[in-house]
Parts: sequence; structure tokens; C-alpha cells
Amino acid sequence: MATLLAVLTLTSCTVGSGHTIHAREITAIPPTPSAQPALSALPTPSASPSPTVKPTPGSLAWYVSQVPTFPQAPPPQPVPLPTTGAAQFWHRLPTDQRVAFITIDDGGLARPPDVADFVWQAHIPVTMFLNSPAAQEHTDYFRQIQVAGGVVENHTINHTSLAGRSYDYQKHEICGAADRLETLFGKRATLFRPPFGNHDATTLRAAHDCGAKAVLHWTETVHEGKVRYQTPEKVVQPGDILLMHFRPALMDDLLAALKAIHRAGLTPALLEDYVR
Repeated sequence: MATLLAVLTLTSCTVGSGHTIHAREITAIPPTPSAQPALSALPTPSASPSPTVKPTPGSLAWYVSQVPTFPQAPPPQPVPLPTTGAAQFWHRLPTDQRVAFITIDDGGLARPPDVADFVWQAHIPVTMFLNSPAAQEHTDYFRQIQVAGGVVENHTINHTSLAGRSYDYQKHEICGAADRLETLFGKRATLFRPPFGNHDATTLRAAHDCGAKAVLHWTETVHEGKVRYQTPEKVVQPGDILLMHFRPALMDDLLAALKAIHRAGLTPALLEDYVR
């Protein structure tokens, strides 16, 4: 800051009484201006980078951010189907293409609200095996997942074990569910999963007569974010079918399945594209 200079001058004058009064006069001398830096010479403040906002763990954005990047799935080569009067049964689809399949059974325990958005945003191919009464009670919920890319398939009416039951009983359970699911979702189920995986030759025949091309088991289960392998390899193999349920931790189960598939060098694919 410039400093103001002053000069003190002593003067005198005589007043009427003969007294002389000395007075001080202060003269201000403006300072010599110093050179001011041009504005253009001043450093331009750099914009501070915006801090990266990380999604809150447990939020939909967080789950989507955790999904691995997969290689593109190869064009599907559907597996051959029998021409007999019985549906084919598989634990694992007989394919050497590097794909695996995610399936969700209706456990009737929970309807996690973000599942449809997760399936949509993360492009997760899922097949839902539904009991028809639960499907009717929660139609809107399952339709949202269907719109997001999920496919509805058959899991009987009453979720009872079919093995050892009569043909008429099994056909009623399978066909009755298929009829109702078709009414609710506009598509006839072409795949069937027997409750608990229990089935016999009668099950395969009844499923075929109700329009199912294949009866499917599984090779891994996923629960509370952990993959449990049903085979000694302890790794997802091409053609494997992963099973989970509509339970409170379904978002964690989906993410765990995706990570297990990725670790194995595979890509998740839609089951229906391989069973035509």
C-alpha cells in the first residue's frame, strides 16, 4: 500500500495584542505511484477438480458400479432337444460356449424393490421360475422384471414335491401353473423347474405334455451373497445354471453370481436363447 508523505512547515503571525503565534502547516505530498502488476500477469486460479462422489454401499448405484465388465456373449447355439414324448432334463446345459445362466425361483419370502432396476441397468439376463399363486399375487412386481429383460417360466402351482405322484396330479400342477402364467404374462412357459428339484420319469412326460421343452436343475446355488458349488470343480463351468430365490439378499446374490461367472471367464446369457 502507498504511504502518504507530509512536510511540516513552521510559520508565524502577529495578532492584535502584539503576541506572535507560531503555527504549523502540514502539507501533504502524494507518494510516487509504484508500478502495479497487470491483471494478465497474475496467475489464473486453476479450477479445483470436483471430488468423485462414490455411491453409497447398498444403494442401487453401488450395486450397478460393482458389476464386472463381461466379454460379449457369443451368438447362441441352441442345444438339441429330444423328439420323444418327454422333456429333456439337465443339471447343466450341454454347451461348450463360454456362458452361464442365472435363474431365480419364487421363494415367497421377499420382494426386494430394486431388482427390476438392477436387472435393467446392469443388463442381467435372468429366468424366473414362478409358482402361479405367488405370480398372481405379485404380478406387477414380476412384470417389472419381465419388462427389464427377465423371462417367466413354470414352477408348479403349490410348490410340492412331484416325484412319485401320479401322472394326473403332476400334469395338473404343471399345466395349471403354465395356463395361469400365460394369462398373467402373455407367454407360454417352455421351461420347467420341479420344486426342490424332485422329479421322475412321469414328471418329464407331464412337463412335455404341458408345453415344456426341458426340465432344469442347477449346478450352483447362491444365498446371502455366497456361491455354493454343487460340483467338485468349485468354479462355474460353461453351461452351468445358478439358482437363487426371491429373498431379502437377492441383490447380493445376483452380484455374487455375476462375479463368479466373471472369475470363470464366462458371460451371463439368457437360458431361453439356448433351449429352443
